[in-house]
Amino acid sequence: MRVLVTNDDGIDAPGLLVLARCAAEQGWEVVVAAPETEASGTSAGLTAAAADRRVAVADRTLPELPGTPAHAVAAHPGLIALSACHGAFGPPPDLVLSGVNLGANIGRQILHSGTAGAALTASINDTRAAAISLDVPLHPVEPPHWDTAAAVLRDLLPLVAEQEPGRLVNINIPDRELADVGPARWAGLARVGQVRSRVVRSAEGQIEVGSALVDDELEPGTDAALLLAGHVTVSPVRSVHDAEAPHWILPETWA
Repeated sequence: MRVLVTNDDGIDAPGLLVLARCAAEQGWEVVVAAPETEASGTSAGLTAAAADRRVAVADRTLPELPGTPAHAVAAHPGLIALSACHGAFGPPPDLVLSGVNLGANIGRQILHSGTAGAALTASINDTRAAAISLDVPLHPVEPPHWDTAAAVLRDLLPLVAEQEPGRLVNINIPDRELADVGPARWAGLARVGQVRSRVVRSAEGQIEVGSALVDDELEPGTDAALLLAGHVTVSPVRSVHDAEAPHWILPETWA
């Protein structure tokens, strides 16, 4: 199994190292390629840093995984996943793992996530993929439980690898001690979660984009509700597919 590990928090993010280490422990051939700086909220965007669409790639060494090839890429995670699937970092991967993101990615808003965007891009290129996040709160009072994420992933990654090519799952892990984490549950995507986007038009001709906590009741059985209850959530996600056509009568001629 050849695996690409990427993220949207950047090449120096601790969650990336956690995920790469867990993949290497499976005995897989691991390559790391991640944005040189944070690229959160970039969805599956293919933005490159340079105007001529050339992308700078710098080789890096991961201190705790010195034998693992690693690259800092001046691009968004969607472009990194696409490039990997076309052989930019060696033979195309059998599996793309994106994360571990600092903060949950739940509900339909995963559309905007760079973590999910990399996995979605891999899936439409017929590659198995998973987006993985740790439910660190907006204002944490203690360090993230990366050890919990690692323990959960050691059990889940072999299952992720058994997916058919082109399949994708979105995984969220509670940010708590492992003994306090509930069993994994299949979960649908919530319409909304506890954290929502906040967009404000200011008087200075600017738009301020951020996040805000909300207290609305969560839909039972969704990733938002199950994650809040302490469960690891696993959500199968479909990427871009044809849909049933609406009942329109399309024009035959043009005026």
